[in-house]
Amino acid sequence: MDDELWAVIEPLLPKVERRTRCPGHKRHPGRLVFQGILFVLHTGIAWEHLPQELGFGSGMTCWRRLAEWTEAGVWPRLHEVLLAELRRANVLDFSRAAVDGSHVRA
Repeated sequence: MDDELWAVIEPLLPKVERRTRCPGHKRHPGRLVFQGILFVLHTGIAWEHLPQELGFGSGMTCWRRLAEWTEAGVWPRLHEVLLAELRRANVLDFSRAAVDGSHVRA
């Protein structure tokens, strides 16, 4: 993931302060975890089979962060921001778009 895309994504992620008392393990960097989530979703491998050599953290770490970010509403906001960026760049082509009433409110 390039720095430009990460600059769009990072502000949407919730900030988690590390506890000062009993801090536990340091959290894996959000950028790497995000890439791990994308890797699993793109390849279709099981979370527990995410290769540690890639540096994305464990599959369980990525899975937990996916759940945390889902609960925080990150994905709909990211979708809106990326669509706005594409509209601004005038690269969206709606000539072949279809709207299904079962997914979009009429």
